Amino acid sequence: MKPAPRSSVPPYATGWRLFWRAVRGRAYPRWVALQRERDWTVLDIVLPIMSVAAYVFVYRALRAPEAYIGFVILGGAMTAFWLNVLWGMATQLFWEKQGGNLPLYIIAPAPLMAVLLGMALGGMANSTVRALAIVALGSWLFGVKFQVTAWAMLAVVFVLTLAALYGLGMVSASLFLLLGRAALHVTALAQEPVYLLSGFYFPVRALPFWASAAASLLPLTLGLDAMRQLTFPEGRAQGLWPVGWEVAALALMSVLFVGLAYGALHYMEWRARRDARLTERMD
Repeated sequence: MKPAPRSSVPPYATGWRLFWRAVRGRAYPRWVALQRERDWTVLDIVLPIMSVAAYVFVYRALRAPEAYIGFVILGGAMTAFWLNVLWGMATQLFWEKQGGNLPLYIIAPAPLMAVLLGMALGGMANSTVRALAIVALGSWLFGVKFQVTAWAMLAVVFVLTLAALYGLGMVSASLFLLLGRAALHVTALAQEPVYLLSGFYFPVRALPFWASAAASLLPLTLGLDAMRQLTFPEGRAQGLWPVGWEVAALALMSVLFVGLAYGALHYMEWRARRDARLTERMD
């Protein structure tokens, strides 16, 4: 009697193997979209460059220091990450619910944290390509020269900024799901104030002290300010806080927002499975 053939289907993963398989599975479609949806990539580069150019011409008309041109280009590059968090992360679960996919995520063995993390990594890859293109194109068009003083510190600041930013996006995803359609209004409302408070196109130190102190609660504000200080010699004079303080604050924000995201998503998933229904208010 011949032995039964071995099944070619891999065994079900559990624990961290399941977690990282879910992350890879949700990141893959966005990586593929980067190669296939090239027209969107071009638009996401050209339109921010037009906005950056407007501020560049204003600063040059006012005879501002050339460092301000670099500030604008760096801020324009970081808008790619903010828009991805706002429209690709914070509203993700709401759109999945509208499309009928959210119940599948709830009953799947993989945790929602892995699903959102995969979406974050996929969107992060797309945003990084667009940000690098904006920096390269803006530097070439306007003759900006970056003078990085500490590459390792700059990399640490960049990674911590993205970790805190996407952690905030995961927290917002669970909250916006509870708001229902009002999440779209909250998202649109949050876009422009963050442009102002984060200092995308000007040093945030120019704001009144109370406004700049409140803006320090946003990861983008501290991350962008620290990157400017590490990239331009004039950046330290225009910096909001010392770089060491901002790195420590970003590390704390990363842990805080990721922890809050884990708790919020775990609670929402538990309530959905317990009640066997998923409404906008979860009650």
